[in-house]
Amino acid sequence: MKNREQWGSKLGFILAASGSAVGIGNIWKFPYIAGENGGAAFTLVYLLCILVVGLTIVIAEFAIGRSTQLSPVGAFKKLAPNSNWKWVGFLGVASAFVILSFYGVVGGWILKYALISISGGFESLNGNPEAAKNIFVSFISSTWSPLIFQIIFMALCVYVIVNGVKDGIENWSKIMMPIIIMLLFVLAIRGLTLPGGIEGLKFLLLPRFDELSASSIVLALGHSFFTLSLGMGTMITYGSYLGKEQNLLNSALWVIALDTAIALLAGVAIFTSVFATGADPAGGPGLIFYILPSIFPQLAYGMIWSTLFFSLLFMAALTSAISILEVVTAYFIDEKGWTRERATIQFGIVITIVGIFCSLSMGGGINIAEYMGASFQHYLGESFFDVMDNLSSKYMLPFGGMMTAIFILTRWGVPAFLSEFKLSKNLGENDRVVVTVLCMIAASVAGFILLNELIETITGSAIVG
Repeated sequence: MKNREQWGSKLGFILAASGSAVGIGNIWKFPYIAGENGGAAFTLVYLLCILVVGLTIVIAEFAIGRSTQLSPVGAFKKLAPNSNWKWVGFLGVASAFVILSFYGVVGGWILKYALISISGGFESLNGNPEAAKNIFVSFISSTWSPLIFQIIFMALCVYVIVNGVKDGIENWSKIMMPIIIMLLFVLAIRGLTLPGGIEGLKFLLLPRFDELSASSIVLALGHSFFTLSLGMGTMITYGSYLGKEQNLLNSALWVIALDTAIALLAGVAIFTSVFATGADPAGGPGLIFYILPSIFPQLAYGMIWSTLFFSLLFMAALTSAISILEVVTAYFIDEKGWTRERATIQFGIVITIVGIFCSLSMGGGINIAEYMGASFQHYLGESFFDVMDNLSSKYMLPFGGMMTAIFILTRWGVPAFLSEFKLSKNLGENDRVVVTVLCMIAASVAGFILLNELIETITGSAIVG
């Protein structure tokens, strides 16, 4: 049997895993929801949630991967032979496939905007977010332009993955992650020097406990779960390339720390500029494609700042996308015996084709969701893009995370997990109790997120939120 690929260094693994966690949503979503839900008060709740829920499942997925040296399907089959647990692994691979189909489309949008920035194409949008919105809507609803950029983005993902774990994912993560952090520092410092920029910092960081609500806590729970790429097999796959010498707790804490630090830095960079120009901080996703393109021209050397921002956003999207593609690639390598080149190229093409239909559903003339009936669209989304997004984020990921925690509790067993985690037989009763409680909490939280979404989808009113 061919020896499994391994990470070249601990740093390479941490940067790759952090790159998986740091994506588009991390750049815009966390700052936005934190600012709108109590600033630092929300951040404190989020950190508590991520340490209790996120950390538990990250370590669990690392341990499952390292213990088996296999991707999700093979890992669950090895640890629970002759059972149905393998379907949890299949769910992870399917989730990765679904997510990358629309994520690649968004990656193409960002690549387009990075090129517009370089050419100074945003200068005409000076202080006019409505014009910026019209340009964006016109672009994504066109037929050919979004497809071209999506294909380029996916081709880059395939190129990285074809080169393997050490020479591809690790090497590129070592390049891109430091650049992302450096660019965020530069943009954050620039924002703080702007007149009125300090107000953006206050919006993000001053604790406003009176703005915390039950829905805020649910948001914190949900984001702590989704921000770390849990439930789609990424961390199991990355964990399968780990050697036994790696400290799983230390690695997981580094991933969480980098993920949170980057989210906060992004918030400082974005909101200092937003407040300095008097723009609406409640822009949500529109901050990226509507508001910021109209803000940058108002700043001195705006073309430079917009280029830096969209370049870092592109790299954040790429680091996440390559980790998602690796889940699918690893499955066909491990379970079907395919070469890395065959698995990556063939399914990179298949995912791209599905992504083309996601893109065309935004106004390009083909919307598969319309052929699935009005009730289907009501529950999962009007466009095929929305269907794939909602299906994965609302249902597949929380179910996968919940089942992973339940797997530790009921099938693999806490003692076996602890043996892999600590690589020691000297396990105390306190260790078992703590892990059992944390896994129960993680499973309950993921289950509640799933139930909350299901009830809201069916009845139109969530339990909380």
